[in-house]
Formats: sequence, structure tokens, C-alpha cells
Amino acid sequence: MKRNSSGRMLDHGRRASLAAVVLLLLVAGFWSSWGTAQHVLLSKGREHGTLTVADCGEKTCTGPYDPDGPGGARSGMVIERSVAVAEGAELAVVVKPGTDEVVRTGWPGALHAWLPLGGALLLAACVIGGGLRMTRTAWGTAAAGGALLVGAFFAL
Repeated sequence: MKRNSSGRMLDHGRRASLAAVVLLLLVAGFWSSWGTAQHVLLSKGREHGTLTVADCGEKTCTGPYDPDGPGGARSGMVIERSVAVAEGAELAVVVKPGTDEVVRTGWPGALHAWLPLGGALLLAACVIGGGLRMTRTAWGTAAAGGALLVGAFFAL
């Protein structure tokens, strides 16, 4: 059975709009992750040290910060609260320039920073598989997102 030209145009329009949704999901996930990930991945030349978590609120934790190298210890440094941040923990961190905020470094910090991208990959996999009917690509996208989430879970 042949499809008429309007049916083909509708199909192309549907595929283009779903591809735009996938692109939007991935760009939003990357953008959400990059705000923290840039400080972890591009940490050369930034201030590194150790944060001892003293007190945790609903969204953030604070504690004294001991920098690596010259400079004195500072108090009141802030880190985002997560499941892995517990009172009394000593964390390797890097300071966000011009702020009193710190982010974790190393593999745990990098994987934690990219969590929004992992979620976006999983959401995009649903659209790729269900809407675009590209099952192999969807499984690959879902595997990448799942690996990122599971890696962060075990690293933290």
C-alpha cells in the first residue's frame, strides 16, 4: 500500500518534532549538569582542600574547610546536601570561584555532577524508542544513562 505525500509529510513532521524533544532533553540535562561539573572537571588552578561536614540543613551542609597548600582554614563553607553527605564526613572538595560553595572532586564528584544528564538520557531513551521507533539507539541511550546513575550510586 502506497502512502500519499501528505501522509509522508506528517510522518516526517512527527519524527522531526520528536527529534527536537530528544535534543531538548539532552541539552537541558547537559546544561543542568555543567553548572557543577565544570568545577570538578576543570579544577586545575582552583582551590582544593578538605571539608569536614559539621552541620546539615534541609538543602545544604556546612563545615570547616582546610585548603591544600598555603592559606588558613575557613569556616562556613557550604556543600549541597545529598545522600552521601553525612555529618562528620571529610570530603575532598574544590571551591567554586568567588563563592563560599564547594563541590566534591574525583570520581564521586564527577559522577554526582552528571546525574541530571543521566536522567535526561533515560527520558530521551523513552522518546527515541517509543516515538522514533529506533529501538537499538534507545537501548544504547538508556544503558548510558543507567550506567551513569548506577556509577554515581556506587561511587558515593
